[in-house]
Amino acid sequence: MKTKSTRSKSDVFLLRLYVAGQTPKSMMAFANLKKICEEHLAGRYEIEVVDLLKNPTLASGDQILAIPTLVRKLPEPVRKIIGDLSNTERVLIGLDLLPRE
Repeated sequence: MKTKSTRSKSDVFLLRLYVAGQTPKSMMAFANLKKICEEHLAGRYEIEVVDLLKNPTLASGDQILAIPTLVRKLPEPVRKIIGDLSNTERVLIGLDLLPRE
């Protein structure tokens, strides 16, 4: 049974994943992110994948120094998580979905 969400548009997570091509690490980061979002943000997230091999100039806007990097654009403040996102707990803390210890 589905219930209608009472969350506002501001509760949507806008996530941007920076990768460089279809490398195993990039693919793993996307798969891990998708799984985490489905489990913890179902219906209230958007993922934008930016391939820096195709659009290298986009890296400067978010000051990307390493890849893969996940940038949480919304809700503010902006947060960055570097790596393949395989440590679910670290990703959830980085997205402010779990409290920092």
